[in-house]
Amino acid sequence: MTGLLPSPLGGSLAVAVCWLLIAALALLPARNSLFARRIAFPLGALAGLALAALGLRAVWLPPESLVLPLGLPNLPFHLRIDPLAGFFLTLLGAVSAGISTYAAGYFRDEGARRVALIALQYHVFVASMAFVMLADDAYLFMVAWETMALSSYFLVITDHKLPSTRSAGFLYLLIAHLGAIAILLCFGVMSGGRGDYTFDALRAAHLSPQWATVAFLLAFFGFGAKAGMIPLHAWLPEAHPAAPSPVSAMMSGVMIKTAIYGMVRVIYDLIGGVRWEWGMLVLAVGAGTMLFGVLYALMQHDLKRLLAYHSVENIGIILLGLGMSLVFIGSGHPVAGALALIAALYHTLNHAVFKGLLFLGSGSILHATGLRNLNDMGGLIRKLPKTALYFLVGALAISALPPLNGFVSEWLTFQAALQAPILENGVVRSLVPLFAATLALAGALTAMCFVKVYGIAFLGKPREAQHAPAGATGHDARGMELYGMAWLAAGCCMLGLFPSAVLLMLNRVSASLTGQGLSAEALKSSWLWLVPTATQQASYAPIIFLAVIVAVTLLAYLLVRRFYHGRVRFADPWDCGFAEQSPRMQDTADAFGQPIRHVFGPLYLMDRRLPGPEDPAPRFSLKIEDRHWYWLYLPVARLAEFVSAKIALLQQGRVSIYLLYSFLTLLALLVFVR
Repeated sequence: MTGLLPSPLGGSLAVAVCWLLIAALALLPARNSLFARRIAFPLGALAGLALAALGLRAVWLPPESLVLPLGLPNLPFHLRIDPLAGFFLTLLGAVSAGISTYAAGYFRDEGARRVALIALQYHVFVASMAFVMLADDAYLFMVAWETMALSSYFLVITDHKLPSTRSAGFLYLLIAHLGAIAILLCFGVMSGGRGDYTFDALRAAHLSPQWATVAFLLAFFGFGAKAGMIPLHAWLPEAHPAAPSPVSAMMSGVMIKTAIYGMVRVIYDLIGGVRWEWGMLVLAVGAGTMLFGVLYALMQHDLKRLLAYHSVENIGIILLGLGMSLVFIGSGHPVAGALALIAALYHTLNHAVFKGLLFLGSGSILHATGLRNLNDMGGLIRKLPKTALYFLVGALAISALPPLNGFVSEWLTFQAALQAPILENGVVRSLVPLFAATLALAGALTAMCFVKVYGIAFLGKPREAQHAPAGATGHDARGMELYGMAWLAAGCCMLGLFPSAVLLMLNRVSASLTGQGLSAEALKSSWLWLVPTATQQASYAPIIFLAVIVAVTLLAYLLVRRFYHGRVRFADPWDCGFAEQSPRMQDTADAFGQPIRHVFGPLYLMDRRLPGPEDPAPRFSLKIEDRHWYWLYLPVARLAEFVSAKIALLQQGRVSIYLLYSFLTLLALLVFVR
């Protein structure tokens, strides 16, 4: 039976080509959009399921390689699948299956030409991510990487008639290309001028410690720009609100994980010989990224901007795990390093699932109400009960509440941090738990943020008069939209309830990269118990935890029914001496974040606007701006404009001046070039 199944590499290549064919076919029926509307996205979802199955097989099988007679002369495309690529292909296939299913319902009411273009760009986007993970040479990797950037750029500017959308797309493309230049330079450093850019040749290259550090820094900067680490995060809160919601889900859930894939591939696999100093840099940047993301998410009113900042936060959590892994491995403790790497990869998978679910939920809210501002919402649980249920699952998962998946990966990250006493360097030994403490703070702030989001958006009463903005459908998610959200919600539950199976898979990935996995005792743990190190140190049983929650809930329900049923007395609440009550008296997003603004005020750039005495509709407004714009981006932009203006002086428009430039250039070549 096994011989009848396609090989993981051949099957994955076939799925990627299938996505490209779907993209091409979406444009063929110029006047009949039936394929683009009703067939393209469901076919893409089925291809995603196939890719997930193939990637899962690849984790447990030996690596496979393939050379395609494409590309440039003497530069064919090399493909390879190994446990690391298999894991990320599983992530891509499983999450894209849910998002594509949702998109089949979300885009059904779009115009024929618009939905055809979206289907084209969307399926080129997912195919390019698959090729990034299958690439086994720098040439194919960069071709796929740039294709991914360009296709996602066109998806971001779907509503290109809006100036804000065009600006967001330009910023995204600019930072993406800065990162691509750094990645290209990294490959050049690893190649050392030998002209062989296959990954096998890069693995075999012996870099000096200095050049290895240069390659690491270039890789960290280049892939970090795509991942959204500070200070290169600015494109996320701009691009995600501009893009259609399924595209935002794919970019935040999967695309930024390709950057994590590239970072792990280059640092652990191609460069190798990791050093603990690299890990300390990754730890510091990860902790800063995590705290910055969650603190700015708490201040947001726009639901999609809020979720974008939480993507920044979760990238910081992943970097925290990778940093600890580099510190432990570089210090000669590979087992602890394997645990930290597994925690980082587990959170990569978890974030892809619950962040995709949350963006789809925000898309359903936007589709039904036309609203993105939390202060305009309220009481949506009555209007959108199904969306409210799935959004609640995602909110609990991202808040790291057991027994859902977000808790498991953050708990594993804490378990890795508790291995710090084995480190010999006293400073590093004290700093690792300190960085882990920032994770605890970020977890508490995330829970607070999603209490705000869910309470303000779904509970209470509508804060504004009922109105239907342009594009609002007025109805809850249905059909394919519900199936897509249900798939990702089920993933949040399954990844949280059965973590031992995921641990075995990730241990295989870790062993293929570092040559070291977890201890034998950890691998012998049953599906019921998760034991990352040793039974005496730590264990977690999500099924038992869930059983306790259910039992306590049922007991409380029975006690209330038995002793208090029928005894509830309803009365008007105390109105603080103000008899006229209205939905406007409910807490707003601004009020919810006020304590955090007081504590962390210096981190924010705030613009408060109080209502004037003659204001016909008095309302307090607060705008929070990112200081990085004024510390980094605007100074760089002004410098670029200044340099461009000076260089423009060379363009005189006179042929004689241009001939003089040529003459001076020839003189310089004769003098300085021998």
